[in-house]
Order: sequence, then C-alpha cells, then structure tokens
Amino acid sequence: MSDDRRNPAERDRIAIDTIRFLAVDMVEAAQSGHPGAPMGQAPMAYRLWTRFLSHDPARHDWPNRDRFVLSCGHASALLYALLHLAGYGLSMAELRRFRQLGSKTPGHPENFITPGVETTTGPLGQGLGNAVGMAISEALVAARFNREGFPLFDHRTWVLASDGDLMEGVSAEASSLAGHLRLGKLNVLYDANEITIDGPTDLAFTEDVAKRYEAYGWHVQTVDDGNDSEALDRAMAAMVAETGRPSFTLVRTHIGYGAPTKQDTADAHGAPLGADEVKATKEALGWPLEPTFHVPDEAREAFAGVRAEGARRSRAWDELLDRYGVEHPEAAAELRRRLAGELPGGWEGRLPEFASAESIATRKASGKVLNALAPAVPELVGGSADLSGSNNTMLEDEAVFSAADRSGRNFHFGVREHAMGAVMNGMALSRMLRPYGGTFLVFSDYMRPAIRLAALMGLPVTYVFTHDSIFLGEDGPTHQPEAHLMALRAIPKLSVIRPGDARETAAAWRMALAQRDRPTALSLTRQGLPVLPETEGRAADGVRRGAYVLLDPDDREPEVILIATGSELHVAVAAARELSRSGIAARVVSMPSWDLFDAQPEGYRDAVLPPRIGKRLSIEAGVTLGWSRYLGPEGEAHGLDDRYGASAPWKDLAKHFGFTAPDVARHVERMLGR
Repeated sequence: MSDDRRNPAERDRIAIDTIRFLAVDMVEAAQSGHPGAPMGQAPMAYRLWTRFLSHDPARHDWPNRDRFVLSCGHASALLYALLHLAGYGLSMAELRRFRQLGSKTPGHPENFITPGVETTTGPLGQGLGNAVGMAISEALVAARFNREGFPLFDHRTWVLASDGDLMEGVSAEASSLAGHLRLGKLNVLYDANEITIDGPTDLAFTEDVAKRYEAYGWHVQTVDDGNDSEALDRAMAAMVAETGRPSFTLVRTHIGYGAPTKQDTADAHGAPLGADEVKATKEALGWPLEPTFHVPDEAREAFAGVRAEGARRSRAWDELLDRYGVEHPEAAAELRRRLAGELPGGWEGRLPEFASAESIATRKASGKVLNALAPAVPELVGGSADLSGSNNTMLEDEAVFSAADRSGRNFHFGVREHAMGAVMNGMALSRMLRPYGGTFLVFSDYMRPAIRLAALMGLPVTYVFTHDSIFLGEDGPTHQPEAHLMALRAIPKLSVIRPGDARETAAAWRMALAQRDRPTALSLTRQGLPVLPETEGRAADGVRRGAYVLLDPDDREPEVILIATGSELHVAVAAARELSRSGIAARVVSMPSWDLFDAQPEGYRDAVLPPRIGKRLSIEAGVTLGWSRYLGPEGEAHGLDDRYGASAPWKDLAKHFGFTAPDVARHVERMLGR
C-alpha cells in the first residue's frame, strides 16, 4: 500500500469508487439494471454506513439497530455493494449473479431473500412509507419498554430516496403524517439528481421539494455537492442532533457520476453503461480496467471499523437487556416474547361470545373483538384512515399515538389509505407489533400496492375493511364495492375472510392473529346481521378451514349446495328452508375464506363440496368472476356481474338486486328445472 493510500481521505475515495464500480460491474454482468443512481449516491451512502449508521453486520436482526431503507429500490446494486463490503455475508459470487434466478441479489431488494435488507422496495415511495412505520415502531416500543437507565430502544431510521420516490403520492401522504407526528428519529437523504427514465425531472416535476418538506414540519437542509464529504458529514450530524422533527436533506448528485458521455443523462438511469462507457469511466476515475468486481484492500479496511463497532454495540445491548431482566423481569419477559414472535398465552380465551338472538353488524362485532383482545395482546396497535367510528377500530381506554404521547395504541392515519398501508408494513417489520388499519372496502384500491407488498413479504398486518358490499346503502355506487373482494382474493398469500355473522367475525380475528407469515383482510358489513344459531360451536373451526357445512337436510342427500359468504349467509339459510318447504333438499356451505379452504386436504374439501353433487349456487353480492372454481360445470353464480349498486336503504337494494331468500330460492328452482 503506498503512503498516499494510508491517508484517510484517499482511503475514503477508494472505498467510494469501489462501491460505484461494484454497482457498474453488477449491472454490466447482468446486462440489466440501474447503474446511474449508485454512482451518484455512493459518497453519501458510504459516509452514512461508516460514520452514522448504528448496525452490526454479524447480527442483521439486532433489535436496536438503525434501519436503512433504500426507497429507490432500483438502485439495489448500491445496497448489495454496501452489504458485501460491510460484512453481511453477501458473497462476491452473489454480486456476480446480480438479477439472476435464485440469487441473493435480485433486481430490487427483497428482505426475505437478502440478510441486511430491511424491507422490500422497488415500487417508488413505498420504502419511505415503510420507514415512517419503522420510526413509529421505535417510538412505540421505546415508550413501552424503556426505563430509567435502560434505553433499550433508541435507534434511527435512515432513508435514501430519489426524485421518483418524492413524485409518488404515497410519499407525500407518509411524509405529511411523519411531520405531524414529529418523528425525530426519521432521517431522509434525498438524492436530487434531477433525472428520470424519460429525461430531466423538469418534464413533469418542478416544485420546490425542500419547501414542501418545510411545510410538512420537517427539519430541512441542502447539500449542494453530493461528493463533498465534509458537507455530507455536517448534514448527517445535524440530522442526528435534531430530535424534535424528522429530518430531510436534499443532496444534489450527478447520476452516472464519472461516465464521460452518460453522466447527468437518462441513459445512465436504467440500462448498462456499455463496455466502451465502462472503460472510459474507469479511466476517468483512475480505476483499473481489470479485474472486474475489483475490491482493493483499502476499501475493506474502510469498513473494518463498522464491524468492530457494530459488534461492540450489540454486545453492550445484550448486557443491558440482561440487567434489565433482573430489574424489570415482567417487562423483559414480554419483550423477549415479542422478539420471538409469540403471542401471549391464553389470548384466544379473551374472544367474546355472541348470543344467537343478537343482530349485529360484523364491523361492530369486530370492534368488540378488538377491545376484548387488546388488554391481552399489547402488541395489537392500529387505527383507521379517518373512519374510526365507522370501522370500529378504536381501542377503549387506550391513548392515541401522537407527538405528545408515544404510548398510544390508537392511530389517526388521516385520509391517507395508501400511507396507512405502507406505514403498517413498516410497523410490522419490527416483528414486535401487530398492526391493523381500517377503511371502507372500496378504498382498498387506494392502498393495494402496500397490501401486495405485505403479502410478498409475509407480514402479519390486518386490514379491517368495512362497508363491504352494496348493502352499505345510501352512499351509493361510488362507495359500494362490487369487485374489490375478488380483487383482494387475487393477491397471492393474502388471506381474505368475509365472515357471515359475529361468531365468524371473532373466528376471523383469531385466524388473523394466529397467522404470522401473511396479512389478512377482513371484509365486514355496515348493516346488522343475525347471529346464526348454526354457527354456535362451529364457527371457530369452520373459519379456520375456510368453509364448512352450516346446514344440511335432515333426512336425505342434498340436491343442491348453496355456497355463501358474509352478509349473504343468512339469506342462504333462509332460502334453504324455503326450498325445503317446496320439497328441495339444499345444503348450505359457509365459505368465509377461499384461500383457507384451498389449503385444506382434498378429503375435507370433497366432504364440504362432494363431487357427486353438481348443482351448486354461489351467493355473494359482488362480481362472480372466480366462483366457477367451486361451482363446476353444473353450478351457477348469484351475484352482480356487469352492474354497480345504487343509492337506497340496504333492504330496498336487496330486493332490487335479487338478494332475498325468495330470489335465491327461485334461482335454484330454475336451475333444477322445477
């Protein structure tokens, strides 16, 4: 090593260029990817990871680590270079397999594949929304567990965001909420390179972003040169010092930094530089042409202190936790339970019971269940997108999480459905909270990208979707979801449950909490429903299995099977009784969850829907797309195809759209040729 390379500034330069060219070489080897952003972001990422980010590469799940969120997930090569150099176990072989099948270096970061990746990003703005949830989680668990002399949770959440992130509406929603909540441990570095795929950002984006964040109530700074290490250090130190507001630093960078013909152009954004430009760039920055994926000793030395300091900090935290366990044994036991991902013992015994004589909307039954469970499951936290009274999501006798009270378990997300979804994902990623959020089912469209990512990551988030059909009534077709339930069912690894009465609602919550590796969407009614005598003692197991036989003829083989969900279940029961009086034997199957039913053994599924009984009728007040999988060639669907709802009282709508027992009975008689 030459004398000049012992100079810390020179070592830093080499480390930064190592990050740049690892990213360039990854994209070039894959002939696919985004080299430009990592080339411009490398200096700020390097300063952050080696000077300000508190983390232990040997222990990527250390609970009190700082979180780093690459919201601009297309710059994944930057993150993989950092993980490799910092010692997260991401091998050079994996860097060479960038974007290849089965690699730990996919095109966009996936937290369930690559250790050290905090969240799955790529759809722009989602990462920033997740980060707001992570900052909320830190504040919540700190309020719950920290004691004098025991600052168990005091970590920060750092975000690297791009122009594209800040164009997306979800980032605006989440940033507004973060400013309102004064999340002082949330820090965003904004890579303002002013280039997108189509060209300069001023094609569509000319606002003053710094002023926007000032208006949100953030602490705002600007670094005019993203290669100015001293300015970056000062800015990040100021972000750490600011604890009363979230911090936002606009960093002006050059996309494709160093590329002679592609720097500051869209050509550097989403395609390999090309062999000639790679050669010219390496020559311009004084980097060896060979070997590719070159990592000088100086770069590894630059990250050695990260590993040593991280190990020291995580060991100190373990010792603090041990002492905490001695002085605060009950809190320590709860903390260890949460970290293990376990629910409190006996929580299912808190589920309320409902009498058969009751008539109650499933949204109200859900609220009763939530409030019965809340004292027993302290990690259960959540709220609503400005519909708490309608969604029945408020926890009684619990505070509201706010800038003044970090202990609150109730949340006012505001009219921000998309941010609510992204924020809940960030909260769930702590693995110490079980977040839920409510809105009308029709507005699930506004948060669908966040729901999909929760399913992709396997996060145990619960969505409380109320007003779930045309029977919400007078608000009319703008608010009446006709296709939304089916759209949610189309998302892989999302459990969708539409309970038919209060007992099934309690069982649905039981399943939502029991499932640790997937989100659950509850579809709940505005209108009151009878608590069916037939669900007593059977709802819990029936919902767990997704479908079950609710009613059968007393003395003969069924001629037809009525399959119903949600608010149409009681209609199916009444129709079966009417058919019986006409001499037609009907089985009623309650099918609150397709995905849970599909997961059952074939023998159970055939017992509920015997192949020998071909005449089947599904009854659901929505589009019928998809029901054919359970109906077979002889079955039919009773639904709302090619129709929207209307504004009227729900009972009038039931008659108008044919969702009364006589309507269903007539449909069956026609189907049977009677």
